[in-house]
Amino acid sequence: MPIAVQFSDYGTSEVLRAVDVAPLTAGPGQVRLAVRAAGVNPVDWKIMQGLMRQQIPLHLPAGLGSDVAGVVDQVGAGVTAFAVGDEVLGTSLTPSYAQSAIADPAALVTKPTKVPWDVAASLAGAGGTAWTALDRLGIAKGETLLIHAAAGGVGTFAVQLAVALGARVIGTAGEHNHEHLRSIGAVPVTYGEGLADRVRAIAPRGVDAVLDASGRGEIPVSIELAGGPERVLTLVAFDAGDTGIQIHVSGAGENGVRALHDILTLIDEGRLRVPIWRTYPLTETAAALDASSTGHLNGKIVLVPA
Repeated sequence: MPIAVQFSDYGTSEVLRAVDVAPLTAGPGQVRLAVRAAGVNPVDWKIMQGLMRQQIPLHLPAGLGSDVAGVVDQVGAGVTAFAVGDEVLGTSLTPSYAQSAIADPAALVTKPTKVPWDVAASLAGAGGTAWTALDRLGIAKGETLLIHAAAGGVGTFAVQLAVALGARVIGTAGEHNHEHLRSIGAVPVTYGEGLADRVRAIAPRGVDAVLDASGRGEIPVSIELAGGPERVLTLVAFDAGDTGIQIHVSGAGENGVRALHDILTLIDEGRLRVPIWRTYPLTETAAALDASSTGHLNGKIVLVPA
């Protein structure tokens, strides 16, 4: 029987169990994947802890994860996009912290041979969110974009995608991540008190847009630097809606496949890289989520089923 990671109660990573589950069957219009890798995102440990109960209600026991890369091993009726044996990546319908998962072919793309499994499983969530956020902000060539938490999972994608669009990127991060930001094309600044002055030293007229992936209270200074709230977008400051900024909560949304194609093109061209901080086996999912919850990691965490 396949193994999946589940939890029966909300709580810390101690609630997680790797359990045997009944084999999945691909329904009409679906495919089943033998999971080769599953990407870990901060939303996963937030779901586990019960912090997302209102946004994502669950019937327990439940699993975690949606970023997936694997091999199609069963095709449901009516599916023509993929065949058994195809290597794919994208998002799954069933939890991806498992040896087997069901997916909608419309949420998958073919995995290029030279893209490793761990990288393939890291693209859909953070990459798709970054792509969609930049699209909503309307980032264009020659503009200056400020990204808060630029060295994080979404931030690392957003920096590189914005640079590829021809934008100038200023990224906030701790000093230990400044070299990383320079290496991917951003001008780093330290977050915290005095941020506005540090940004203006780089961009005297302010910035054209702001992407907030931090949620540490930067919304007022972001509005100030952008000259208004219209082109300030947050992924985390859900309580800032009354300021007039944009709040984005739906990840890649319907842009997932378009985003993945663009990201894979940039990877192939050597213009985007995806640092992997560490991989863990399914049996060490608790350790993976504990590491994710600490933040400040310079790279993605990936689960690799045995």
